[in-house]
Amino acid sequence: MVSTATLPASAADHDRAHGPRVEISAVVYDSAGRDDHSNRSLNKERVQLVNPTRHWVDLDGWTLANRDGHAYTFHHYRLAARTTVRIHTGQGDDTRGDLYQNRRDYMWDNHADTATLRDNRGRLIDESTWGHHRH
Repeated sequence: MVSTATLPASAADHDRAHGPRVEISAVVYDSAGRDDHSNRSLNKERVQLVNPTRHWVDLDGWTLANRDGHAYTFHHYRLAARTTVRIHTGQGDDTRGDLYQNRRDYMWDNHADTATLRDNRGRLIDESTWGHHRH
C-alpha cells in the first residue's frame, strides 16, 4: 500500500515566510511493500518538494523535519526553477532530482506525522500533516 499526503498550505497561516516559495507536494510515508528496514524500503519513503517559481531557490541550511524533531538539513543545494526534488530516507548518491538522508531507520510515521520545511532562519515555509494529529 502506498500512502501519500498532499495537503495545500493554509492561507490563514500567517507564520509562513514571505520569501522563497517552495512547497511540499507529496509525502510517501508508508512505502509499498514490507517495512523491512532495507535500504530499498527506506528509499521508497520520501518527500517531494517543488519550486513552482521562475527563479532558483538556495536551500542551503534549510531543514525538513518530522513531528519528533528528527531533521534533514540541506547542504549546498539549489532547487532550480519549476523543478522537483525527492528527499529519500535511506542511503544513496545525491543527484539534482534525488537527495538522500542516509538514515538507517524510517523518518515518517505511517499513522500520523507532520513534515515541516523551514528555511535557514527557522521560518516555516510549508508543512504537510496526516493522520489523527492534524491541527
